[in-house]
Amino acid sequence: MQADKEKSLRLLKTARGQMDGLVKMVEDDRYCIDVSNQIMATMAILKRVNSEILHEHLNHCVVEAFETGEQREKIAEIMSVMDKLTK
Repeated sequence: MQADKEKSLRLLKTARGQMDGLVKMVEDDRYCIDVSNQIMATMAILKRVNSEILHEHLNHCVVEAFETGEQREKIAEIMSVMDKLTK
């Protein structure tokens, strides 16, 4: 993985902490809008980490694949990810 590992881990651990907080919020019957806002904040972190990882993948792995003639596989991978993101 070419992305900033420490930064990615920090963000993922933050998201994990938010998920734990969400479980507690639901267990405590917290206000629906507060729960929803926390869900959206967690989703935003996960989207950010995913975006950074995909950017680095394009900048390193895909570029390298084009240099070595293995671009078809990497293009197929990216297309698969794009299909998932647009669902």
